[in-house]
Amino acid sequence: MATSGSFLKGADAQWQEMAEGRRMQMLCYNDQLMMLRWEFAAGAVGEPHTHPHTQTAYIESGLFEVTIDGVTERLGPGSSYVVDGGVLHGAVCIEAGTMVDAFTPHRADYI
Repeated sequence: MATSGSFLKGADAQWQEMAEGRRMQMLCYNDQLMMLRWEFAAGAVGEPHTHPHTQTAYIESGLFEVTIDGVTERLGPGSSYVVDGGVLHGAVCIEAGTMVDAFTPHRADYI
């Protein structure tokens, strides 16, 4: 259960299967900001896409090849990135892992 309130306990954050090898755990949000967690299996792909939201991501675990505006970097635990709205980006999971995303404003399509 995601919340637009002030608190969400970890046990209440449910996972949603999103695509082959990817699932999402909605955390909390308000009109200006949204935070969620993604779990990727090795080989899973976050297809190249754009959206109007500014996005940041923090790699909790695993290894990812992240491409932003044609530039690709391998990112592991403790790494992060930012994507401006409208910029083409995507990721390929090399070693199973988890990342935490934040979007501003929130993404209504995830609620």
